[in-house]
Amino acid sequence: MSIVIASFDESDQAAIDAAFQVAAAAQAVDLPDVPSPSHQVFESALRHPMPGRSLRMALATLDDVPVGYLVLHLPQFENIENASLDLVVRPDRRRRGVGRALYEHAVRVLREQGRKRIISASVGPLPEGPDRPAVGAGFAAALGAQPALGEVRRRLVVDRLDHAVLDALLADARERATGYRTVTWQAEAPEEYVADVGHLESRLVLDSPTGDLVLEPERVDAERVRSIERVLTARGRASYHCGVVHEASGRLVAWTMIIVLPTVPCHGDQQITIVDPAHRGRRLGLLAKIENLRYALAHEPELREVDTWNAADNRHMIAINEQLGFRPVDAWTNWQLDL
Repeated sequence: MSIVIASFDESDQAAIDAAFQVAAAAQAVDLPDVPSPSHQVFESALRHPMPGRSLRMALATLDDVPVGYLVLHLPQFENIENASLDLVVRPDRRRRGVGRALYEHAVRVLREQGRKRIISASVGPLPEGPDRPAVGAGFAAALGAQPALGEVRRRLVVDRLDHAVLDALLADARERATGYRTVTWQAEAPEEYVADVGHLESRLVLDSPTGDLVLEPERVDAERVRSIERVLTARGRASYHCGVVHEASGRLVAWTMIIVLPTVPCHGDQQITIVDPAHRGRRLGLLAKIENLRYALAHEPELREVDTWNAADNRHMIAINEQLGFRPVDAWTNWQLDL
């Protein structure tokens, strides 16, 4: 049995094709309730990394057959001692040393790059949920990684939405939000708000639970916001946004986003929701999320489910999501390993 690990880059179409086949096979087993990404979606993520991220990739073959791949995400602006890792092995080729070989390759690359820690995630069953396999947790623990942050994925099923409940929640939120108004957009933030979007995104690490993860806040300016928007467009993502404007100052003080893949129009991801600390306590997050959900649904008639992830101890955001109809699906663990 011969395992070979070979680095590749975005110009190696054959390696990208082989990695996609591994990803599709793994997702069908590990996350069967999530629509499999198209080849275009998978490839575009490798060809168009997020601003301030550099990728290192490798393909694993077992007796000349592609069976695994590795993507290392290297932050370039902040968190330059960190790296996040995607390590995937075909389900029918696991427990043969392929994952360990990919990991050892990753460590060599990261040490050459001066990185000091790896962050990655695994999925498993909810404590009170139906039985399902835990994917990657035993492997991470065997490598010496430590569980640093627990998260729960929740799903909103569009056909089960109670619009009367949403109407009541929205009316209450609007009453509490006197002196504020909402604004919606697709893809690119209005020029007058782009710097405020950057300010809000910069607060994510400060305001969201991060457990024991060693993370620095990002400093996101208007230029980086525009770069992120260009990458999402290049990746073929359709993004729907709702912001809340403080009328007295004209500043955007809350913001949320949903992303839908045109190649998988039935499925969406609820991304960031954040409110500036000076404007909390007025139901602005709830207001933005309901209006943005309806905005996305108005433009995505095939959308049937929306997933979101929250830190397990983020009680405030979990309460909002539960009010909207999101229900737990599975548990995720963010692992941290010091090199």
